[in-house]
Amino acid sequence: MQYEFYKNPLFRVYAELEEGRVRMKTSGIASPFLEKMLAENLGIFEGKKYSRVEEKNLIFSTWMPPIPSPAFDRLVKSQLSAMFGKMIPDQVTISITEDCPNNCIHCALPDSKQRAKLAPDTVKNIIDQVLEMGSTFIIFDGGEPLTYQGLKALIRYVDPKKAISGMFTSGVGLTPEKARALKEAGLYALTVSFDSASEAKHDYIRGRAGVFKSAVSAVKNGLAAGLLVNMYVVLSKENLAELDAIYALASKLGVHELSFYEIVPTGRWLEHSSEILSPADLKKFDAFVARADPLKGPKIFPIPQIMRTTGCMAGRKWLHITPEGDILPCACIPCSYGNISCDKLKAVWKKIRKDQVYNADSCLMRNPEFRKKYLGL
Repeated sequence: MQYEFYKNPLFRVYAELEEGRVRMKTSGIASPFLEKMLAENLGIFEGKKYSRVEEKNLIFSTWMPPIPSPAFDRLVKSQLSAMFGKMIPDQVTISITEDCPNNCIHCALPDSKQRAKLAPDTVKNIIDQVLEMGSTFIIFDGGEPLTYQGLKALIRYVDPKKAISGMFTSGVGLTPEKARALKEAGLYALTVSFDSASEAKHDYIRGRAGVFKSAVSAVKNGLAAGLLVNMYVVLSKENLAELDAIYALASKLGVHELSFYEIVPTGRWLEHSSEILSPADLKKFDAFVARADPLKGPKIFPIPQIMRTTGCMAGRKWLHITPEGDILPCACIPCSYGNISCDKLKAVWKKIRKDQVYNADSCLMRNPEFRKKYLGL
């Protein structure tokens, strides 16, 4: 079986699967030249595990539209445009509500105490605007998005021919019935947060007893409903020693992907820049990824490693909207460049792109100079 990535009269890119790995192939008269030009892009896929195979589609990752699909074609187009300097926000996160039953110590959402939420029509307007800009992944988060009345209607509003929809959740409230309803509404990927393989430790970090059990139930209910399920772990000094245990848990639960994101000093964690992972810490993570990759289990999506190639995605590939409607370069940078109530996203994106700082090689919120200049810290 071949999975089409890109095709024109002179050049074709496709994938074949071999022993659970993706093998990238090219053909066409322009292949010798363009293959070298696209080596970095093709390297993202070559020899890597994939999340799932469906009847006619390769699901390489829960972070990416199925291959082939109209939404994936849009993503390819945006990547080709990026090679010539034209960036669009491929990924847009919308914090639809501040409401959350948990009290996570590392929550990226500032404590406004206002319990703000975006009106459904406002969210739909955001979706219209980002789809027009070319976005291919729209993620609903919070707070806890499962507390939001009308979530199904928002998911249904995302045109699957243009983008996939995802949801970040602690798992609290995802019953079997709700999981099936979200699947029927068109939810593509369910991302459930885990901070530890230990129930007690996870509940402590999340600030409430029972959250671990809710997360495990959410994974099981999502899988039973036929959703793609991604386990999401914020990598910190506190859980570095249990990476193998986390992978074992992900394997036992049968998730399609296990994603790791390096902890960022932002939100409730804004004053904790000393908790940034050291080079030695990241070497431990790299060793874990190398150790776990050959194992029979879920695909690992190692964002710290990926960012060494892509650079910081804030204001380059990522745009974020807060429950107050503020428009940020990413969910971790508390610098508003406008508000959805009075500004068009396309104009705000141009404003962000004019600032050369948003072409950084690494996470800006971990950069002392950026924190001092933009946040006064």
